[in-house]
Amino acid sequence: MKKILIIISIIILYSCNKMNVNPPIAKKVEKKLEIHDDVRIDNYYWLNQRENPDVVSYLDEENKYKESRLKSTKTLQKNLYKEMKSRIKEDDNSVPYFLNDYWYITKYEKNKEYPIYTRKFMNLEAEEEVLIDVNELAKDYEYYQVSGISISPDNKKMAFGVDTLSRRIYTIKVKDLITGKMYPDKIDGVNSYTTWASDSQTMFYTGKDEQTLRSDKIFRHILGESQDDDTLVYEENDETFSTFVYPSKSREYIMIGSTSTMATEYRFLSSKTPFDAFKIIQKRERGLEYSPSHVDDMFYISTNIDDSTNFKLVKTPISATEKSNWKDVIPHREDVLLEETDFFNDFMVIGERSNGLLKIRIKSWDGKEDYYLDLSSQFDFENETYSASIGYNPNFQTNLLRYSFTSLTTPYSIIDYNLITKNEEIKKQQEVLGGSFNSKNYTSERIFATAHDGVQIPISIVRHIDTELTSNTPLLQYGYGSYGNTIDPSFSSIRLSLLDRGFVFAISHVRGGEYLGRPWYENGRMLSKKNTFKDFISSSEFLIKKGYTSSEHLYAEGGSAGGLLMGAIMNMAPELYNGVIAAVPFVDVITTMLDETIPLTTGEWDEWGNPNDKEYYEYIKSYSPYDNLLETEYPNTLVTTGLHDSQVQYWEPAKWVAKLRQYHKGDNLILLHTNMDTGHSGSSGRFEALKEVAMEYAFLFMLEGITK
Repeated sequence: MKKILIIISIIILYSCNKMNVNPPIAKKVEKKLEIHDDVRIDNYYWLNQRENPDVVSYLDEENKYKESRLKSTKTLQKNLYKEMKSRIKEDDNSVPYFLNDYWYITKYEKNKEYPIYTRKFMNLEAEEEVLIDVNELAKDYEYYQVSGISISPDNKKMAFGVDTLSRRIYTIKVKDLITGKMYPDKIDGVNSYTTWASDSQTMFYTGKDEQTLRSDKIFRHILGESQDDDTLVYEENDETFSTFVYPSKSREYIMIGSTSTMATEYRFLSSKTPFDAFKIIQKRERGLEYSPSHVDDMFYISTNIDDSTNFKLVKTPISATEKSNWKDVIPHREDVLLEETDFFNDFMVIGERSNGLLKIRIKSWDGKEDYYLDLSSQFDFENETYSASIGYNPNFQTNLLRYSFTSLTTPYSIIDYNLITKNEEIKKQQEVLGGSFNSKNYTSERIFATAHDGVQIPISIVRHIDTELTSNTPLLQYGYGSYGNTIDPSFSSIRLSLLDRGFVFAISHVRGGEYLGRPWYENGRMLSKKNTFKDFISSSEFLIKKGYTSSEHLYAEGGSAGGLLMGAIMNMAPELYNGVIAAVPFVDVITTMLDETIPLTTGEWDEWGNPNDKEYYEYIKSYSPYDNLLETEYPNTLVTTGLHDSQVQYWEPAKWVAKLRQYHKGDNLILLHTNMDTGHSGSSGRFEALKEVAMEYAFLFMLEGITK
């Protein structure tokens, strides 16, 4: 009998393992998609039915399969999570900033996931006032995000937005900071941020289209009244534009911006007269981008007018804002991108990017001083893998400039620089707990790979000094390359878990970002989008050729539009990579760009092209990952998504994985992880998100045979 029971147990165990080893196979339901006399068959289109029990069941099956294939890494994942968390200071405070008589501080407490927002009147030694403890509000929710905190000019009220679904659809609430009670006002289905008028009773906020989630309307709300009674003050009727409202730094004006990829338009209104009509600064023109800042009786405007590809700074009187009155302050330069500006009572501060590196320029109003900031001698400014940026400086009447610095080996630091004395003080440097971190144990460099067309592609690299560069060295290559977003080199305490186990980490600064200026972006979008993918592949080939790694140990990672990059390189050069991590990947480009009912589509046409135009349809179709799968052996692949993602809908990665299983030849893993409670940005808790990173790292370590 005992022998029979053992045999039965073995059979049951074998059956369970067999069930876990076999991946889910999504059913096929043929869907014909036809345009421009071209027919595409999408057998997995049905997966876009979020409420369909079959869809939820399939996603659950994929999660179970992923768990079964990563079962051997469970202990490692737990250890990685503890390790990453242990480096982070749990009881931590932000650097205080001063605004309208109060110092504002964000606190984190031990064993708590969410921030606590506080303030102190006039003096940092004053009694602390808790504005809002998000931990208390979030305790009954799987996801809870507070955003857009805005204090009224009289300092007595606080508006903030709450999202409990992770679709970036907020409810604005208002708290009485004197009594601690909530006002009855509740504004649903909107963006999170509120702009107060000077009377501290009138608020402006941005509404969203219920279906597409496009930010398309600006409303005026009077405290104490119903949302139904709010006044529509501006509606953005061009579906390729989105709109938003914000206060000028001076707080004298309420600004409405309308933006698309290729044009902007701004309106302004005195904060003292919130019931007046908004005035246009400069009417929109195709290709004209500008961004205004108020200083005294002028608007200072960063703009690309007159073919200023890398932007220049102009000024114009508030009484005459049309572009015919714009006068140059900082002219356009072919080799310098005007990236950011800030303005103070005695100085203007300009962030300029040259050869991929950002420098901070100080220029006095009287013209007597014009120089570039020398970063503290404590930082290695000569190292080309750093990132500097102008920080949050809400006060105009101050001589202190707050800026930040980090590099691949230097923790994030916040510095106050005195514009008069030229002295600086490091207000805070990110603490890496555990006692084992020493920046000297890591080394970084910037190298350049030659692209298919001869262009030089910058690559920022970091590794532990004990990691030898050979064909057996594992290397994780990261890329993004869209929307002009620059992925600057920066420090990550989480990444140490990768570096300390012998991995090299590399960022390929591919075209589509603005690392080398605005032309770098222009040459990686629309009908030049393939440059982004080819740049990444050229970087990979260069890293292999130079002995940093080999295809057996090379891994690639990207998220969102960077996930599109991952899908494209997997089709174009699957043999180069042993593994790929594609986070919330945008991989079904044509179908999404043809669907005007889902979020972001119409506003994205100037980034990818409008496939209703045959030329763009054919070009997008030639690279869209979902439409170009091959019968080949794909790299080991981990795909992540969130069921409530409003940026890249969950069904794109789900469909892609289902189709990958159909085309993939070989034994490499194809895994899909769907967080059923979150959206595009993952978990809302401070530490909860580390669990997903631990899973991704464990996936890489498993492929490398690293067990600890």
